[in-house]
Amino acid sequence: MKILQNNAIPPLPPGRQTELISVIVTAYNIAPYLERGVNSILQQTYRNLEIILVDDGSTDEGGRICDRLAEKDDRLTVIHKENRGPGDARNVGMDIAKGTFIGFVDGDDWIDADMYERMLGAALAQQADMAICRYRRVYRDHTEDASTDRVAVLEGQEALQYYVEEREEYDIQNAAWNKLYRREILEDMRFSVGKWYEDVVFSAKALSRAAKCVYLDSAAYNYIIDREGSIMNVRINSRTFTDQIPAYRERSDFLRSLGREDLADIHDYFVYKRLLLFYNQIKKSGMPEKKAYLQKITDVINEGRGSCDRIYRCSAANPNEKRKMELFLKSPRLYWWVMCLNEAVILPIKTRRSR
Repeated sequence: MKILQNNAIPPLPPGRQTELISVIVTAYNIAPYLERGVNSILQQTYRNLEIILVDDGSTDEGGRICDRLAEKDDRLTVIHKENRGPGDARNVGMDIAKGTFIGFVDGDDWIDADMYERMLGAALAQQADMAICRYRRVYRDHTEDASTDRVAVLEGQEALQYYVEEREEYDIQNAAWNKLYRREILEDMRFSVGKWYEDVVFSAKALSRAAKCVYLDSAAYNYIIDREGSIMNVRINSRTFTDQIPAYRERSDFLRSLGREDLADIHDYFVYKRLLLFYNQIKKSGMPEKKAYLQKITDVINEGRGSCDRIYRCSAANPNEKRKMELFLKSPRLYWWVMCLNEAVILPIKTRRSR
């Protein structure tokens, strides 16, 4: 890894904008947000773009907005298709993309005017297969942005490792949209169809294929967190068990297929940590499926009981998390009682003492 402090990414004026970037935009029932998102791409300082706008069977005004936007700029191609989810919509866009680099944007988000110029400039300057940028979390009442001016060049499987380790200083994440991919590394890759969390395995595979990644720690993508109807605004539900947890299992299997048992164990550690958080959230909720969901979480954890000792010896493991899991495996009821005691008594005492 090489850190480039205060790195000035070389500009790409019109005469140097020779690489075609295909930007694939997915849209489904997001009419109030769509025009802003697409216009942010049309207004990019990097002009050599092919913009593929995939209307995934919208039942609102989205389809007509797509067609109207296409009349403004001949770089924009619209595809109307039946609704099969964002994974299929992205696959349709990838099937016709001609660019030497490929990017993705969700139609309800928007990007900074120089996002693709900066990302491509960094990728070309470092001869990288992928550029990744930090992104802003946009809420209804505030925006979170932890940007710095740091740029990191990650060699081999470093980016994959930092992604699996969920390092906060590298905001890589599962998302497809804060990345710019050299076309070759996506060869034969497609998103899962008809499922949520379609990025989970896709991102791991793409990162594993990139010989070099350049990470820009400054935000250029604006991601709406709490839009009504957004997948990210949906808490634990049936898709947690039909899509999310199976995607985690598939990613773990993929890491093991690479011979990276170490990363697979780290990944599983974070999955178990997340499952206990799910259990706590469900326990506190008033959802009608509460009893069934608690049992599902318990069953998933118990399925991996035999591997817990190994997983909690991984380099990322926190001893406190191991103790929580040991309690849960003895008795979910005991685990919950201890969590309630900790929240009601122990944490307040610690807080008072630290003042």
